Amino acid sequence: MPLPAPLTEAQVYHGCPVERLDFVTTDDLKDLERPCGQDRVLRALEFGASVQAGGFNLFVLGPSGAGKHELVERFLSQHAARQPEPPDWCHVYNFRFSDRPKAIRLPAGEGRQFKKDLSDLAEELRTAIPATFESEEYQARLQELQEEMTKRQHQGLSDIQEEANRNNIAMITTPAGFTFAPMRKGEVIDPEEYKNFSDEEKQLIESKVEDLQKKLQQTIQQIPRLRKEVRERIHALNEEMVQLTLGGPIGELREKWLHLSHVVDYLDAVREDVVEHAEAFQDSDNGPPVGLLARYRANLLVDNADTVGAPVIYEDLPNHQHLAGQIEHRAHQGNLYTDFTLIRGGSMHRANGGYLIIDARRVLTQPMAWESLKRILFSGEIRIESLEHLYGLVSTVSLQPEPIPVSVKVVLLGDRMLYYLLSHYDPDFLDLFKVEADFEDDLDRNDDCYELYSRMIATMARALKMRPLERDAVARLIEHASRLAADQRKLTAHDRVLRDILSEADHWAGQSGADTVEAEHIQQAINEREYRASRVREQSREQISRGVVMIATEGEEVAQVNGLSVLRLGASMFGQPTRITATARPGKGQVVDIEREAKLGGPIHSKAVMILSRFLASRYAGEGELSLSASLAFEQSYGGVEGDSASVAETCVLLSAIARIPLKQSFAVTGSMNQHGEVQAVGGVNEKIEGFFDVCREAGEVREQGVLMPASNVEHLMLRTDVRQAIVDDRFRIYPVSDINQAIELLTGLEAGEPDSNGEFPENSFNRKVAERLKQFAEASKKQDDNGKANNNSGSGDSG
Repeated sequence: MPLPAPLTEAQVYHGCPVERLDFVTTDDLKDLERPCGQDRVLRALEFGASVQAGGFNLFVLGPSGAGKHELVERFLSQHAARQPEPPDWCHVYNFRFSDRPKAIRLPAGEGRQFKKDLSDLAEELRTAIPATFESEEYQARLQELQEEMTKRQHQGLSDIQEEANRNNIAMITTPAGFTFAPMRKGEVIDPEEYKNFSDEEKQLIESKVEDLQKKLQQTIQQIPRLRKEVRERIHALNEEMVQLTLGGPIGELREKWLHLSHVVDYLDAVREDVVEHAEAFQDSDNGPPVGLLARYRANLLVDNADTVGAPVIYEDLPNHQHLAGQIEHRAHQGNLYTDFTLIRGGSMHRANGGYLIIDARRVLTQPMAWESLKRILFSGEIRIESLEHLYGLVSTVSLQPEPIPVSVKVVLLGDRMLYYLLSHYDPDFLDLFKVEADFEDDLDRNDDCYELYSRMIATMARALKMRPLERDAVARLIEHASRLAADQRKLTAHDRVLRDILSEADHWAGQSGADTVEAEHIQQAINEREYRASRVREQSREQISRGVVMIATEGEEVAQVNGLSVLRLGASMFGQPTRITATARPGKGQVVDIEREAKLGGPIHSKAVMILSRFLASRYAGEGELSLSASLAFEQSYGGVEGDSASVAETCVLLSAIARIPLKQSFAVTGSMNQHGEVQAVGGVNEKIEGFFDVCREAGEVREQGVLMPASNVEHLMLRTDVRQAIVDDRFRIYPVSDINQAIELLTGLEAGEPDSNGEFPENSFNRKVAERLKQFAEASKKQDDNGKANNNSGSGDSG
């Protein structure tokens, strides 16, 4: 297999042709109405927002920083503007069951008027009814009733007194009540004189007195009945007067709301309740009780008077109360009380008839919020209950508002892992969220994309209210978008990073007094962002340059090679070389992964070492058994090692240890390898190459150093300017390798060698030297085994 040629500048960087950008500044470009490259998401949103079947709520999944929220809100706002406004909802007092407020549905915009009408009615009741009770007509009729009762009471007593007088018996009023005494000639008889009366006279008088006392008792017993009758007649009078007073205002309201039968029924219930509590309005000094008048008001829960189309609501704190609403309480003299006016709606109420956007991670981290959301979606109605009552944590009496039917599209925003976890572990999830809208991480970069991507950048710039960008600035940002996507044929779809760079570039343009953002400002923003995150990277480089961490960038060494790794800290990542060493001696075909034995290696790295072991056995052991005891180690690595990107370097260093052939330390190696020796793509190639370049530069002049990397990674390269210049000057070389033999030849300068039909490698080839050394290992192992058997047999004979 021929050796690959080192990559050229054009191969390691895909520049943006400025001539393809047909504008002077971004002010010449129109806004981009629909995001480019997100057709899959837009189709899913269009379907999910339009379908009426149950359970077709949406889960928008994609990486953070992709601009999911902005895109979804903008799309839904445009979609919802074409839909009808949903109704208003009020809670009113329930005159039959005071702890169960009734819900009243009203056409959009009429809830506000209904609330005002009831408020005006309550104020009118406050003044009109007391005025009615103070009117001359009412007072005259009331006095007439009272005089009639007094007359009827006096009439009964007068009749008894007249009868007593006719029978010469006086009815005397005493502090204890009424009593009777005989009289003669209009004068009460003296008790001494009464003793002289005959028995017959006494008996006649006492009989009559007894009869009068019975009649008097009957008359007195009639007084409570008379009073009750008067009270009833007064109550009837009050009701009659209140009815006359209410006839005007409630009659007008009934006429006004005649198009809503349930509102008319409620107004009739108000009239009946006011009539029933007519006496409570008679206190002219203090007026009617506040609590009584509050019963006749409306609690406007949802007001869509200013809503255009269907509502689009984003709930930034999706806990149970903010989603389903709550019942507030007020403190009064150390006690808590509540009523229907203290019921507060949640975002589900406000989004009813429209769309509710929720961050999935936030709703899952709020206690019981996820269960509350699912219960609302399953039941199709919103019940306003506190969590304490919902789960039986308290037993105090509270309100139970009438549930409100809900028809809402819930749109969850989250990352892919969260979507897959919910799909797997929550049996209700896929029943409720049937529409998956998956964001693209990257966009295709081709000749047709430049205009759209430029318009996207222009749209961002205008949204940020920043200076317009020059054409070369847009070109530089497009190139950096490929770097962020780690692919020459892709552009990042992460809005957040691009917005941040634009904002910073605008700042630097302002600092320099420029009217537009130029390429140098974009580059300054990129450099400043990297510098702010470079403290750990610079400390790592310093450790290498001072020799604390040993990395060789020139010369040759046996069983030693420079591997390349990537460290990710927060939003930044950087590459750095790591010395990989190996040992080899006769053994039982075992390759010891020191990182795994020390529990520092991850499962993917362990798998790579196993593949390496099988590759050695397949290539060099033939039909026999591989006789090898080897070890691999990442020197001065004290953290975890994961991934298979070092397997090419590990294979080369192990073969060097076996064959005792030195490897060039001026090269660093990255790449994964399969069991057939083919080199496979890895991640972070830009950072790895730049990391080794920086180490070489700090160790002295960059001269004839380079990196071996997978050929399949070439289209992922978007290297820095200084690295590209070193490539142009032929001071730094990057070799794309596709087979382990190419890596061996570049690192050793020897021909790797291909086996012939007998499995023999060519003379003086690298693989021949490896095979011969392994053969020596096998012979040494066989000799050791034979000696061991002989000693065992000799020992057996002696013991016999």
